[in-house]
Amino acid sequence: MKNTWKNVVDYIGTSRLVVIGFLLVLMISVFPLGINPGMIYSDCIVRIGMNGFLVLAMMISIVCGAGLNFGLPIGILCGLFGGSIAVQFNWSGLGGFWGACLVSVPVALIVGYLYAKLLNNVKGSEMTVGNYMAFSIVSLMSIAWLVLPYSNPKIVWPITGVGLRTTLTLEDNYDRVLDKFLKIDFKQMGILQSNPYWKDFSVSTGLLLTFAVGCILMWLFMKTKAGVIMRCSGGNPGFSRTLGVNNNHIRTLGIMASTVIAAIGINIYSQSYGFYQFYSAPLMMAFPAMAAILIGGATPKKATVFNVILGVILFQSLLTLATPVANALINAGSISEVVRIIVQNGIILYALTKIKSNGGK
Repeated sequence: MKNTWKNVVDYIGTSRLVVIGFLLVLMISVFPLGINPGMIYSDCIVRIGMNGFLVLAMMISIVCGAGLNFGLPIGILCGLFGGSIAVQFNWSGLGGFWGACLVSVPVALIVGYLYAKLLNNVKGSEMTVGNYMAFSIVSLMSIAWLVLPYSNPKIVWPITGVGLRTTLTLEDNYDRVLDKFLKIDFKQMGILQSNPYWKDFSVSTGLLLTFAVGCILMWLFMKTKAGVIMRCSGGNPGFSRTLGVNNNHIRTLGIMASTVIAAIGINIYSQSYGFYQFYSAPLMMAFPAMAAILIGGATPKKATVFNVILGVILFQSLLTLATPVANALINAGSISEVVRIIVQNGIILYALTKIKSNGGK
C-alpha cells in the first residue's frame, strides 16, 4: 500500500496532489455555501471542453522544442479569420462550424510556417520573441478587421457599414452546436428533478467527445515514428542532430501544428462561448493555456497528453469553482478575478524560474 501511494505521488507529483486536494475542498464547499452544485459542475465540464484544444496546441509546441508558445494568439487570429468568413456567409449548424475550421486550417498552415521560420532564427529566445510577435500581430489585425471587405450587415459597424464589430454573436450560426450535440441534460430528461442539488446538472457530450478525439489523435501521433523523432529533437537536439535529424524542420512542423490546433481551438471555444471576439481579445489568451498545461505537470521542455488532460481539468475547474466560492465567503466584487490572476500568472512564473534553476536547459 505504501509503495502504491509512493508511485502515485511520483507519477502525479506532490504539487498536483495539493491542487487536487484544494479542488476537492472547493467542490465540497459549494454545498454548505448554498451554491447550486449541478449548475457549477456543469460549467466546469463546459470550460474543460472549450479550452482543451488551446492547451493541446501548447503541448505540441513544447514537444517540438519551441517551449511555451507565447505566440498562441497568432493561431487564434487564423481561427477568428475563418470564423468571420463563416458568419459573413451565414454558415450554420455543425456544417457551418466545421466549415469555419476548414477555412482556418490553410491560413494557419501558411502563417505557422512563417512564424516557425522566425523562431528558428531566434533559438533560446522563442518565448520572448513569440510574446512580442503575438502582441504585434494582434495590433496589426486590429487594423485589418477594419479594412477587410466584410459586407454582412450583422457583422459590420451599423453607422459606417465597414469594419467588423468587436463582438459577433453566433446565435444564428452555430451557437453551442458542440455543447448541444448528444447533450445529457437532467432537467430536459426529467432525471433527479426532486433532488435540489443535481436537477440542473448537464454534460456537454459533444464538446467532451471533440476534446477526447483531439487527445487520442495527439497520443497516437506521439506513438508514430514522426512523433518519436519530434520528442527526441525537442528534448535533446544535440543527440538528434548526430542521428541526422533536421531539428529546424521538426520545429517547423511542430509550430505549424500548434498554430493549426490553436485555430481550430478558438472556433471550439467561441461556439461554446456563443460569440467571436476580435481586436485586442486574443491578446492574453496564451496565458490560461500555459498555466493549464504547467499545472498538469508539464515543463517548458517536456509535455504529454496526460499533462494536457489533468491540467485543463484542474485549472479550469479551479477558476470556475473559485469565483462563486470566493464571492460567497468574501463580499468583494473583484476578489474572484484577483484570485484568477494570481493563480494563472503564479504558475507561469514558477515554471519560468525552474528553467533558470536548471541552467537554462
